[in-house]
Amino acid sequence: MRAVRPGLSTPTWRKSSYSNREGGDCVEIADHIPGTTMVRDSKNPDGPVLAIPAGAWAVFIATLSH
Repeated sequence: MRAVRPGLSTPTWRKSSYSNREGGDCVEIADHIPGTTMVRDSKNPDGPVLAIPAGAWAVFIATLSH
């Protein structure tokens, strides 16, 4: 993984279903870009973005769900 700062007008971000409205840990992802899942902190939308290969993201999510 590497930290990147893509043009933030391109991705369509969605907030994690585990995020809350009380300022808790909030993660947003943009996964409509072929081959890449982008991840950012929703409290800092202009901050750094991680671009993660889609296959690695799928393994990460599968590991969390076990």
